[in-house]
Amino acid sequence: MKKFAVILAGCGVYDGAEIHEATLAMLAIKQAGADYQCFAPDIDQHHVINHLTGQEMPEKRNVLIESARIARGNIKNLSEFKAEEFDVLFFPGGFGAAKNLSTVAFDGPDAKVNPEVEAAVKSMHALKKPIGAMCISPVFIAKILGEINVTIGTDEGTIKAIEAIGATHIQTDHGDVVCDSENKVFTTPCYMLDATIADIWDGAYNIVEAIMTDLDEIEEEE
Repeated sequence: MKKFAVILAGCGVYDGAEIHEATLAMLAIKQAGADYQCFAPDIDQHHVINHLTGQEMPEKRNVLIESARIARGNIKNLSEFKAEEFDVLFFPGGFGAAKNLSTVAFDGPDAKVNPEVEAAVKSMHALKKPIGAMCISPVFIAKILGEINVTIGTDEGTIKAIEAIGATHIQTDHGDVVCDSENKVFTTPCYMLDATIADIWDGAYNIVEAIMTDLDEIEEEE
């Protein structure tokens, strides 16, 4: 059974992992006949947002502890991740990806990436194993890997940041997946577009299907 490492960034669209994207990705993985293990870095969130008002709150929360809400407690510290034990590395979106896993939300093309996230991406890439990224996550994948093909949909500001990094952006619509076959990077826009939860399911299903097809082709070649 193929195994995905799903990297979460907290819990909630404005300061953590996007919950629809994360849960529907996990559902798509299970329905594809694969399995997953959730991970998150043991770090403080950049900040905490009240999801009812959109205002910042005067408190601190931990990314690993908050991510455990989505994973129902079955989650590991990202420091424990070993590329050799997984077939796929997968990142849902949400502002946590751009605030906690990286500084994309604040620094654009000059963003820094969490060292454990960067190490996980580089180790999977070195082993030529697939990396999936939804929503805003493709930006920090591009920051790490450089000249790759990705999509975040149609947002002009984010596209400029991706191109400034040196990657190539391909415009897409709901449910579309861009596959950089040489680098084995799979991306889909999700809530970077004005999307419904049904659109998110389309994106989650399609990106997981594309990754599973790639894994099947690798096995056939071997």
